[in-house]
Amino acid sequence: MPHTPSSSAPAAAPSWLHQAIDRIEADYQRSADTHLIPLPLPAFERVGIDLYLKDESTHPTGSLKHRLARSLFLYALCNGWVREGSTIVEASSGSTAVSEAYFARLLGLPFVAVMPRSTSAEKIALIEFYGGRCHFVQHAGDVYDAARAVAQDTGGHYMDQFTYAERATDWRGNNNIAESMFTQMQRERHPVPRWIVVGAGTGGTSATIGRYVRFQMHESRLCVADPAGSVFAAYHRTGDAQLTAPGSRIEGIGRPRVEPSFIRELVDRMEEVADDESIAAMRALSGLLGRRVGPSTGTNFVAMLRLAQEMRERGEQGSILSLLCDAGERYLPTYHDEAWVLRTAGDCAPAQQRIARLLA
Repeated sequence: MPHTPSSSAPAAAPSWLHQAIDRIEADYQRSADTHLIPLPLPAFERVGIDLYLKDESTHPTGSLKHRLARSLFLYALCNGWVREGSTIVEASSGSTAVSEAYFARLLGLPFVAVMPRSTSAEKIALIEFYGGRCHFVQHAGDVYDAARAVAQDTGGHYMDQFTYAERATDWRGNNNIAESMFTQMQRERHPVPRWIVVGAGTGGTSATIGRYVRFQMHESRLCVADPAGSVFAAYHRTGDAQLTAPGSRIEGIGRPRVEPSFIRELVDRMEEVADDESIAAMRALSGLLGRRVGPSTGTNFVAMLRLAQEMRERGEQGSILSLLCDAGERYLPTYHDEAWVLRTAGDCAPAQQRIARLLA
């Protein structure tokens, strides 16, 4: 069931509320927009197909989730759900919790992240660096009830990114990620992307971009890259919101249940991506950029290459735009470690060879 904030909590004192909002807005003003990176892929460029990544790893907390955390805090503050001294609780596999811990510290509020024990040690360390603490559960599907229980026990507020992600961001503009994308593309060869590719964890990013594209009457289409084990692709096909799945091994995207923030009607296409393909694409892209990227960016890259190949076969021209979700340094002991990958995802060499042939 969706989280319902307590209506019995006293309203935030106006002076503290105004200070809290002002601190978040001041932090936003100190942050420049993230970069748009063209990918040098001659096999596609010479036939009029350009690929781009918006680099969300340059946010202060190092990932796309910085935008979401800022929006969730402002949404909760303006709704009167967070007050001075509130304990902030979130169910998160890592990156959202890192960013929310940052904003909680900015406001002087305690923060608790409820997450599976399998979350990377690097993300746990970052949450603790920002003053948060971690509450562990065995399975990804257990985080929801555990987060509600922690919020109740502490008298705090459960942010519930999986419910509120799609409504906390102003999808019409106000320098959201979609508006930023289109502004940065204005001087490119194909300024309006034929495809925008994103992953889905909460579904908030796909909802924001999908709504913005329709509101601005662009011809761009939205593709969600869904990792193995996630429920979203099956839900998109069937419309059955009661479906469940084992859950994804690719951190940050894919879910074992259909999340309220994933709006299937906004998604034009789903691309299901196997784990070995995500990891192989992550490695290939890291080589192209000269720096490591994370596995969810690899998942996005697989979908981009599939779309580019289809466009090339049909003789179409245009641009494809996606996200570099976070930096690969967070995954050095896991997805960037060959022994760990062999144990977890198997041999990725055949997938790497397929991607190399496609890039050639």
